[in-house]
Amino acid sequence: MNREKRVFTYDYGGKEVTLETGWLAQQADGAVLVSCEGTQVLVTVCSAREMKDGQDFFPLLVEYTEKFYSAGKFLGGFMKREGRPTTQETLNARLIDRPLRPLFPEGYMFDTVVSCTVMSYSEKGDPEILAALGASGALSISDIPFDGPIGACKVGRIDGQLVLNPPYSSWKESDLEVVIAGSEEAILMVEGQAQIVPEEEILEAILYGHKHIRGFVSFLEGIKREVGREKRDFTSASVNSLLAEKTTQECSSEARACLDIAHKRERQRAIGILEKGMAKKVGENPESYGLGEGDDPKKEAYKAVDGLLYNMMRGDILNSDKRIGGRALDEVRPIEAQVNVLDSPHGSSLFTRGETQVLATATIGGSSGDQMSDRIVGQYYNKFYLHYNFPPYCVGEARGVRGVGRRELGHGNLAERALKPVIPGDSEKFYYTTRLVCEVLESNGSSSMASVCAGSMALMDAGVPLKAPVAGVAMGLVSEGGKFKILTDILGDEDHLGDMDFKVAGPREGITAIQMDIKIGGLTSEIVEKALNQAREGRLHILEEMAKAIPRKRDDYKEGVPRIESFKIDRDRIGALIGPGGKNIKALQENYQVTIEVLEDGSVRVLGPDREKLKKCIDEALLQVNGPEVGSLYKARVASIKEYGTFVDIADGVGGLVHVSEISDTRVNDVGDFVSVGDTIDVKVIEIDRMGRLKLSAKAVKPLKKKR
Repeated sequence: MNREKRVFTYDYGGKEVTLETGWLAQQADGAVLVSCEGTQVLVTVCSAREMKDGQDFFPLLVEYTEKFYSAGKFLGGFMKREGRPTTQETLNARLIDRPLRPLFPEGYMFDTVVSCTVMSYSEKGDPEILAALGASGALSISDIPFDGPIGACKVGRIDGQLVLNPPYSSWKESDLEVVIAGSEEAILMVEGQAQIVPEEEILEAILYGHKHIRGFVSFLEGIKREVGREKRDFTSASVNSLLAEKTTQECSSEARACLDIAHKRERQRAIGILEKGMAKKVGENPESYGLGEGDDPKKEAYKAVDGLLYNMMRGDILNSDKRIGGRALDEVRPIEAQVNVLDSPHGSSLFTRGETQVLATATIGGSSGDQMSDRIVGQYYNKFYLHYNFPPYCVGEARGVRGVGRRELGHGNLAERALKPVIPGDSEKFYYTTRLVCEVLESNGSSSMASVCAGSMALMDAGVPLKAPVAGVAMGLVSEGGKFKILTDILGDEDHLGDMDFKVAGPREGITAIQMDIKIGGLTSEIVEKALNQAREGRLHILEEMAKAIPRKRDDYKEGVPRIESFKIDRDRIGALIGPGGKNIKALQENYQVTIEVLEDGSVRVLGPDREKLKKCIDEALLQVNGPEVGSLYKARVASIKEYGTFVDIADGVGGLVHVSEISDTRVNDVGDFVSVGDTIDVKVIEIDRMGRLKLSAKAVKPLKKKR
């Protein structure tokens, strides 16, 4: 095999990016090693040369794998070998998949796999972006049909200045993070989060990233011309023109009737009847519809009907501003919102928008609920996270749940990003760990944005002091021949038959999360700007509807939500609080039914449902750590009785003597006449000697009386 290493270098936003090809993984259809600032990612692409029988969708698989050896690290936990993809690896794979998918030819149904392996990691080079750039490069130089190349980047804003692909450590200083993919002419994909940033500033970041992408695409074009292979021929799985023409002639009236049905399930049933009827006609005389040997009449007929509906719905929108159900292009479906719908969860809400419905629950607790993540970038803990569930029954399918798929992880991550910027943190003295779970009960268009709305309300129902309520809306697009129409709050069918799914979430003041996927060659800045502005109007309307159910958070945490009180001790006193073998802190937790968390800096957080017990626990903990003060009053338990007085405990391990002269105003001949072991009495600290021994007085608080 001829191995000729070729090296190409490009200055990408001030960082040198190198693509190498011709010497690694040469049996793949395309392979490149992408390097930048010590990070290296090997990307390979392979595509089958035979199509599976009956294949009716493009089977593209993108894999993104972080090898721990790349950072000189061992995996945490029992298993020391990389296994199934982590959530973050799956999310990164989706980011690469989404802009690539629309650029394969229509009718290309051959199994295609893009594998991205991080083999060397430095925090100065972003492996996620290098993987995306490598995927575009490997596909471009391969013989796989692909309408590229494209480029990708991340844009941050640090100290008010936009920055391209900053190092990992700099992201904590940025108030926005936007991932952009695009061709030389247009924007293909956007995903990101922001600390409540106005629309015009988000658009500025997108255009800034696209400007840099254009240069990288030109660089890849040069590589493609120099080392790229001729693209392979393939047999398209698209519907043949004769079948499409006859389907239009024979089924247009029935298709029109289907699109006039507003209710999703009824419309689906009507479309199903239409598809079966057409399949029967084609099956009776396949030759007359242009089908050959090996063609499946049923599947071909279904594709033809789908194509008819696609053209008809798009024509209605472009030419008549007519949508399914008769809505205006910028109209949001009717909304119903309510909170406190479940008895036991700390917070709950139900958000219904048209035929999309999400039930959200909030659970609040201490750091034991933190979600740990172990990656090559380091180990970290999330104090807020969201889990999104999309059970089959939400779309009327009779099948069981088979774990969490890529789609659920992606939608959950988007909703989590939308809400995270409004969750208070330690600086606002909010020390809780918060888990949101969004159960999609019905779905017909943007259940992820409904999850944002439901999640926001569930948090407010629990009493979480959000910086602002958050809502989300999904926008659609139909474009053809230079003409385009933008749709607010798209249905599932409008997503399937349209050109764009553009989700925008945030409070009134700006955006916290954004995600855009397209099915065409790209979007102009004009379309993106108009979609952002129209989305803002939809978002403000949804926020008003949510406010009817819960205009603000509860005045206090909901009943059942544990409270957290905090105090601080000197670091050298942490051991005194914990005690030998944890004896002291365990006793405090058991006696007061609380959870105590001690941080390395001496911060102590006490969590429990009863405020009175929290206060008593903190008082006792401080007493154990700092000791009592002269003049302070305490409740004391009688531990033993002597002829000269009684020894009492004012806390575990803290006690002193109440001398016989300090028991009562009257003469005390027998201490046992006034107290018994186990009694609780009020005492005052009157002296602490140089040995640290306590001298206590009962009569200084309330003189004791004889029991008999």
